[in-house]
Amino acid sequence: MIVEALVSFEQRFRAFLQAQETADVAHDLNHIFRVVKVAKQLAIEEDAKLDVVVPAAWLHDCVSLPKNHPQRAFASRMAADKAVTFLRLIDYPECFLEAIHHSICAHSFSAQITPKTIEAEIVQDADRLDALGAIGVARCMQVSGALNRALYHIDDPFCESRPLDDKHYSIDHFYVKLFNITDSLKTAAARREGKRRENFMRQFLTQLKQEI
Repeated sequence: MIVEALVSFEQRFRAFLQAQETADVAHDLNHIFRVVKVAKQLAIEEDAKLDVVVPAAWLHDCVSLPKNHPQRAFASRMAADKAVTFLRLIDYPECFLEAIHHSICAHSFSAQITPKTIEAEIVQDADRLDALGAIGVARCMQVSGALNRALYHIDDPFCESRPLDDKHYSIDHFYVKLFNITDSLKTAAARREGKRRENFMRQFLTQLKQEI
């Protein structure tokens, strides 16, 4: 697909998303914009198909359920189905839809679907990178506020002698999930960026420990 045509479709993706409600502030349009930007960069570095990566990145959260929703694990499949229905309505080329559907399904932690294409790996990596770095810290705190989760355990803030419990403490979530993301990234470019962002988060915890 020529670049001009893809840009025109992107305008329609944005309008489609703006007409919807977001599940939470950590999965708003700003999150989408960041994921799209990173996904494009990774696609260029990894020589992947932008015709698949771009719509999948734009639409990966077109169904987004709160973290504590009982159907959370099915959200990415629901988003993939909704995205393909929308793409057919706007006459997006049919030859890309199966790959887009898989890329959206596989992006989610909760779904536990292994990406089978470089495009799916890129969409997953771009989404996961947005949970790291300064924006990752900010998003973790946004979700914690929505879940009424305390910042840290009063007697053992950094889980030195107690079981991890990120249902009740935000800092625990760094150790339960966030510090494991870099090792889960599929592409070399994403792993390099993931390590940089993870290092910032570790510095944040070092500063937090001093302040506590």
